[in-house]
Amino acid sequence: MKTFTPKPADLTHDWYIIDAKDVVLGRLSVAAANLLRGKNKPSFAPHADSGNYVIIINADKIALTGDKMDKELYSHSGRPGGLRRDSYAELLKNKPERIIMHAVKGMLPKNKLAKVQLTRLRVFAGEEHPHVGQNPQVYEIEQISQQAK
Repeated sequence: MKTFTPKPADLTHDWYIIDAKDVVLGRLSVAAANLLRGKNKPSFAPHADSGNYVIIINADKIALTGDKMDKELYSHSGRPGGLRRDSYAELLKNKPERIIMHAVKGMLPKNKLAKVQLTRLRVFAGEEHPHVGQNPQVYEIEQISQQAK
């Protein structure tokens, strides 16, 4: 049996929507990263861009486990004195999209393809999103946070 290598004409990019309400950040990130890479397709190849578009809604209602609310997210601008530290509690209130983008970016492989795949991730703090015209499929994450019960 020959190894199947997908051709660029064979690759399709589907749209999925994930509701992040009461879902643990790590489980959400793994599910989103797998969809972005296209690992849910039988034609998956690690070198080919067979990933999907992923829309995450209700980013402001994610569940952070442990003591992540006390921890900080670091970023650097590359300039002298450009270190920026934001606490997860502050980010969850002001920019919850940044928490999810950072977590999903860490779950993707560290190569040139990851940058392309990360551009297909759309994160929104509320219920509304402008991608209704693409008819996204609902992707359910089975286990929700124990804190939500």
